[in-house]
Amino acid sequence: MDSGFGYFSTHDAVSPGDLARLVEQRGHEALLFTEHTHIPIPPGGEVLKDDRGRVVPRRYWHTYDTFVACTAAGLATTRLRVGTGVCLVPQHDPINLAKTVASIDRLTGGRFELGVGAGWNEPETRDHGVDPRRRFAVMKERIEAMKRIWTDDEAEYHGEFVSFGPMWSYPKPAQWPHPPVLVGGVGPRVLERVLAYGDAWLPNYSPGILDRVAELFRLAEEAGKRVKVIMLSAPSDPRVLEECEKAGVARVMAWLPSANLGRVERAMDEFENALAEMRGE
Repeated sequence: MDSGFGYFSTHDAVSPGDLARLVEQRGHEALLFTEHTHIPIPPGGEVLKDDRGRVVPRRYWHTYDTFVACTAAGLATTRLRVGTGVCLVPQHDPINLAKTVASIDRLTGGRFELGVGAGWNEPETRDHGVDPRRRFAVMKERIEAMKRIWTDDEAEYHGEFVSFGPMWSYPKPAQWPHPPVLVGGVGPRVLERVLAYGDAWLPNYSPGILDRVAELFRLAEEAGKRVKVIMLSAPSDPRVLEECEKAGVARVMAWLPSANLGRVERAMDEFENALAEMRGE
């Protein structure tokens, strides 16, 4: 089981390139960046809360563009895997997104990972011209269409939400057949989505999540498909990290604060100390 970090890369915190170099120097495998193009202002001065009732902090509307951050991080390093945790696919044109992903994967020598999600903020999704009630169906088609663009010399796709005739689009990704698609979320149908178009599940850790990891592996075996689990929000708790490893989790990732270098390094130290204790080091 390897390790890494998730990060809201904001303009007033450690830059994506500087953080990526630090994460690589410390021997971790990956760094994933979040995405929000904007956050609509709630009417009437209401407090903005997410889908789990938590107050949304300001970093959500101060992030760099996730693909610019990934490019900066990838070009600042030589080994570190970089990616999105997660890209809100319904907010992107699939032809443009396919080009962006392929470009970053080529420029980083095949080190890009595409974490995907449909988004919880309904006004944000609606601002991009997508009905939030159909966002998962939109995401499925857009990912399917991108896979055609990445793998076919003459790509074509026709669906309810995405439709285009034969096209040429290069470069193709460095990884074959494409960068891994990490399906985020913990909703009731997320395992179906992982098996339908994902290479890995990218859930946030919570009590009981490892039971669902076991269920995913069982379903994947029945379907004759191999999938990985990459656990976000992994706590700095040696016991929990050991349970993740025993459950077959491929990578544990902790969130880093959007802050100055000192706070970031302290958070990294805490997670690394827990990993070392778990490993008996």
